[in-house]
Amino acid sequence: RRSVPAKKNAEWQRAVALLDNMGQAIIELNTISYNSVIAACEKGAQWQMALVFLTCMSQAIIEMDNISFGSAIGACQKVAK
Repeated sequence: RRSVPAKKNAEWQRAVALLDNMGQAIIELNTISYNSVIAACEKGAQWQMALVFLTCMSQAIIEMDNISFGSAIGACQKVAK
């Protein structure tokens, strides 16, 4: 049985893989799909990945919202503690 941190780590990795698969399957990536991945990165304390996906949103001209920024900030805060 996995510990809670291990489960959170696996969750963000699955979210990243799902986003990658969506892009390859010609499914339109949008604010909601990126926010889901950034939130999973926040839960897994993966601040670098959260910022990577925030940058990807900007480069893809996908609208960022309060959830996008809040989740990325939350990921950074978890590391700062």
